[in-house]
Amino acid sequence: SMMHYSTYIQSVTTVFMILFGVNFSVYFFLLKRKLKLAFRNTELWVYLAVIAISTGVIAVNIRSQMPSWFQSVHHSAFTVGSIITTTGFGTVNFDLWPELSRVILCFLMIMGACAGSTGGGFKVSRVVMLLKLAKNEISRAVHPNAVKIVRMDGKQVSNDVIQNVLVFTVVYIAIVLASVLLVSLDGFDASTTVTSVLATINNIGPGLGVVGPYGNFASMSVLSKIVLTLDMLIGRLEIFSMVILLTPS
Repeated sequence: SMMHYSTYIQSVTTVFMILFGVNFSVYFFLLKRKLKLAFRNTELWVYLAVIAISTGVIAVNIRSQMPSWFQSVHHSAFTVGSIITTTGFGTVNFDLWPELSRVILCFLMIMGACAGSTGGGFKVSRVVMLLKLAKNEISRAVHPNAVKIVRMDGKQVSNDVIQNVLVFTVVYIAIVLASVLLVSLDGFDASTTVTSVLATINNIGPGLGVVGPYGNFASMSVLSKIVLTLDMLIGRLEIFSMVILLTPS
């Protein structure tokens, strides 16, 4: 991929991968000089915080495999930026990283970039809404008569949007589980089986194991390739769009 590019080009690519994972409405507000609206975007700050924390943890975790702290942070930032924005580039074989780093990358594969960006994945906004909803439900269990409202950027989130997110989550999980079950018929290790599905439905590109940055999907069976092809379409077109297309009515 980008292993043989210069450190400068890799660094520039890292910055712009992350920038294109931001909701484009933020850039619209910046162009309109509505700075308050741009910087009060909850999804933006969660997205940047996830990138910063993931980069820091992975950099420390892979330090023993890198010649210097700079290289550790550099490759960590590039890989995190590439995975969370579903760009698919690589500068190192991250499949050889310690298990903690690999698990973090799996989480980033699922989360993906911001809504309204060039990235795929589950989307940061949905994760934020689910966490806020969970917090409200826990609070309601302690105070049954309390009225709790889910808010994003200071505005109330309608029940229709919340229901949409919940249904999307259930369908997303169901498709991932069904896909993993079908791909597991090939007999590959769990890392390959699970990440092949996560890498395709979230439009990442490389996964781990056989389908890692140094591998490909060539050894998969025809059935698995059909399943993963459908996952790529579902992930790119969004789940509801594909479900509607495949519904006879």
